[in-house]
Amino acid sequence: MRFMVAILCWSFLIETSRADDLRAGAAKVDITPPIGFPMWGYGARHDAGSTGLLDPLKARALVLAVGSEKIALVSLDLGRAPTRQSTQAIRAKVKAAAGIEHLFLVGSHTHHGPVIELDDWPSPKNSYVRELEQKLANVIIEANKNLRHAKVGIASKEVPFNRNRHSKLAEKPVDHEFLILRVEDMEGKPIAHAVNFAAHPTMREARDLRFSADYPGPLAGLVEKETGVPCLFLQGAAGDLSPNPGVDSGPDQFGLRLGREALELAKTIRGEPTDKHKLQVSEDDFQFKSRIDLTNPAIKAGYVNAFFQGIVDFYDREYAEGVRPHLTTALLDGKIGFVGVSGEFFCGHSLSLKLRGRLEHVLFLGYCNDYQQYFPTIQAAAEGGYGADATVAAAEVGSGELMINRALIHFYQMRGKLTDLRPRD
Repeated sequence: MRFMVAILCWSFLIETSRADDLRAGAAKVDITPPIGFPMWGYGARHDAGSTGLLDPLKARALVLAVGSEKIALVSLDLGRAPTRQSTQAIRAKVKAAAGIEHLFLVGSHTHHGPVIELDDWPSPKNSYVRELEQKLANVIIEANKNLRHAKVGIASKEVPFNRNRHSKLAEKPVDHEFLILRVEDMEGKPIAHAVNFAAHPTMREARDLRFSADYPGPLAGLVEKETGVPCLFLQGAAGDLSPNPGVDSGPDQFGLRLGREALELAKTIRGEPTDKHKLQVSEDDFQFKSRIDLTNPAIKAGYVNAFFQGIVDFYDREYAEGVRPHLTTALLDGKIGFVGVSGEFFCGHSLSLKLRGRLEHVLFLGYCNDYQQYFPTIQAAAEGGYGADATVAAAEVGSGELMINRALIHFYQMRGKLTDLRPRD
């Protein structure tokens, strides 16, 4: 298939050239929206308003800094990351106030959060989305103010708590890795934890119109209760993965089970001080041809019937110039990789990157920095089915592989293993 490879890359690599210290700071904030406005996640709800609150929605920020280079990891109890416009607004605020240019704004993908594509509720002059932008900027700035000398450690294990919900093949791909990042001060006291795991937070019933973080809420809450520091839940490549809870069938029980797993794993981690830290970051914007023709009145009417007018109008505008996902790649000390992608990537992408990247650990972060719907692998697109066909996978087939290959190239460039590549146009 021919790609409209107008890959617009504003890529840059920034390296620290001296033996800088690693510093880290964390903070959290409540981002629960007002009741009575549309919820995100299930088309059958259309634009029905929320009716209450099951548990509060939170944002948690972790800033990592080496010299003047910084990244902010932000976990969000939201169905998607902030829109392109909102992400740009947040970037501008935190760059001006804290000198932070690189963000990983990661939605948990709860299907019981608010619609944030529309910024005119409760009213145009009193917008939840504008308030959310300010809260997210503030929590990142607060985490930056809390920076102190730090160490990091990671542990991961294979767990049976997720399953492939898409494929009908006998050998279904599943990324079973359950990873926890522990950040601590030089005395070994925790600053924050981050859990990276891939499974759709769709355990609460669709007909329940109350806001909820789903299973990531009790997961993070338990870790925070036991450790006293923020716990970020960073959703992985969950496009084709669902929870596999076993006897822990409810979201609260399942979240607590994962929280106990995280606490046990965290006990095995002790950060080792390093004399020469290095933090490198690269960012890329892509542009792909859309498989959804919303200029066709019949097609657009079908989407309006399945969802609702306001959100379809948003994507009509969003895809007018094609599907434009974003990729953020970072490498800490040549060992720990972070990859943020703005969509629902199938797990085959994360498995491929982890295998080919040859790093000690890779945190694959889906639903990060905007949201461009599903990115199935080529094999999954050929198999078809929900998440793999054009109805919700707007970007042309193979787009995900191109983005993953770009992240892979960055990882090798950052380690000095690819030095003879021609500059990209």
